[in-house]
Amino acid sequence: MQLIPAIDLLGDFAVRLKQGDYDRVLFRKPIEDFMARIVATNPPLIHIVDLEGARDGELRRDVVRRCSLLAGTIPLQVSGGIRTLASARDALDAGASRIIVGTAVWSTSEALGEFVDAFNEQLVVAFDVRDGELSVRGWKASAGLGVDEALHRCVVAGVTRLHVTAIQRDGTIGGPDLGLYRHVCASGLKIVAAGGVRDDNDVAALERVGCEAAVMGLGYLRRIGLEVN
Repeated sequence: MQLIPAIDLLGDFAVRLKQGDYDRVLFRKPIEDFMARIVATNPPLIHIVDLEGARDGELRRDVVRRCSLLAGTIPLQVSGGIRTLASARDALDAGASRIIVGTAVWSTSEALGEFVDAFNEQLVVAFDVRDGELSVRGWKASAGLGVDEALHRCVVAGVTRLHVTAIQRDGTIGGPDLGLYRHVCASGLKIVAAGGVRDDNDVAALERVGCEAAVMGLGYLRRIGLEVN
């Protein structure tokens, strides 16, 4: 079971938002300063979300490269603005070890299979859930898919790993949605859980329901002694 720290980027800052709301910034720190604090904990992986890229639909390749250099030997899992096969390759070329893609893989009936064929194990499908439906475009729109239909599509397409976020728990430190994770783990896919993860007890609970890893945002900030508004 891996514990993965999350770094959300907006402009030149590492931030944390409450429930994905760009107007509710709970934490802000220069990227270099925050990356240094995270790298010092020697995590197995760092989860990078470029919120600006997710909102605007365009990969910021320079930001991925910048984070890769700051991370040194620690691999990066990168998301935000990866809307085409070409931008996915750009993210990997810039230093990402894995790419998380949501909006693009749900855009057409063929897109999911195309991304799986192109990237296989390097692809992590974003599975961002609000009120039982998948959200896309930086959580600003619905994909028009329920959880079960989306899971079925992933299994059929040969997806290896999902990054599952309970949006209404994100940035709340309110505990993970164990019911959601238990449900998606039953698909047999590898599940990275995010949203509300507070501490080692939550990580252990997620492991018990079958998750492969847990992403921790605000909880990790507190873990390393950083203040949150």
